[in-house]
Amino acid sequence: MTTEPGLRAEAADLETVRDWFAKLTAQVRAKDFEGAYPLFLDDFLAFGTVAAFEPGRESAERNQWRHVWTFIEDFQFRLDDVRAFVSPDRLFAMGLGIFDSTGFHEDGTPYPRSGRATVGLERKSVDEPWVANHTHMSLFSGTPPRSYGKKG
Repeated sequence: MTTEPGLRAEAADLETVRDWFAKLTAQVRAKDFEGAYPLFLDDFLAFGTVAAFEPGRESAERNQWRHVWTFIEDFQFRLDDVRAFVSPDRLFAMGLGIFDSTGFHEDGTPYPRSGRATVGLERKSVDEPWVANHTHMSLFSGTPPRSYGKKG
């Protein structure tokens, strides 16, 4: 187990957690909702700034993802800063990450849009990729809660 503050994961497990965050980054940037489905259990539970307790991928897509991903640009987790707590059997993890993106005011002017995510991850064996059973994504204080997308 690593002893770095904020980390309780072997290097290999931390890398696989970071890989999950990288895959989600790619799906958000591509605005590929269905392509993100394999990263989440069908009955995962999401909540955050935009939606409270969205049960399941379809609900999260409809009430959270589509209200955010469609209206932002340049989404990126700070992958080198992702932290993880991994269970001793290596089948459950909590991943924590900071993200940056560009939001847009109603008149189309951009603003920096950053926040944090806590993600519950599980897998059936250490040879399988992580799948999220829970996400909590929220914006940093003072960040406008809504982005309107680019204009023109």
